Amino acid sequence: MEQDIQLLGGHLSLAELNAIFKTIPQEFDVLDANDRVVWSSMNEHRVFKRTPDDVGKSVFEVHPGHSQSHVKAVLQQMHDNKRQSISIMIKKNGQPMNIAFYSLHDPEGNYLGCVEVTQPVAQLQIKGSFWRNLKNIFKK
Repeated sequence: MEQDIQLLGGHLSLAELNAIFKTIPQEFDVLDANDRVVWSSMNEHRVFKRTPDDVGKSVFEVHPGHSQSHVKAVLQQMHDNKRQSISIMIKKNGQPMNIAFYSLHDPEGNYLGCVEVTQPVAQLQIKGSFWRNLKNIFKK
């Protein structure tokens, strides 16, 4: 029998954890303290494709050249504890995307790495979304 993974807030089985990241439409990339990819969510929703071969690569090997100087600056600020997060909007294939970087720390405040979360936001920016959301609340 598979042992649950103990997390703050509860526990999950490995199957449940994998199902979560396979299902949700966001994509996650986790970097260690040396800016190497240690994990990426592998789901059909990914816009920026990753493969198991990307694990172990430098973040700069998986980001396009035009964004590398920006990524380098943000990560340096995170390493220096001058920035905890940043959220940017870009367009990819004509679709609006939100990319957020979050600095990760242990309980003593030591830098562990970074998680990058990418999410398409076109559905969140639709005119009339307030009414659509209200309708969905009452839809049975």
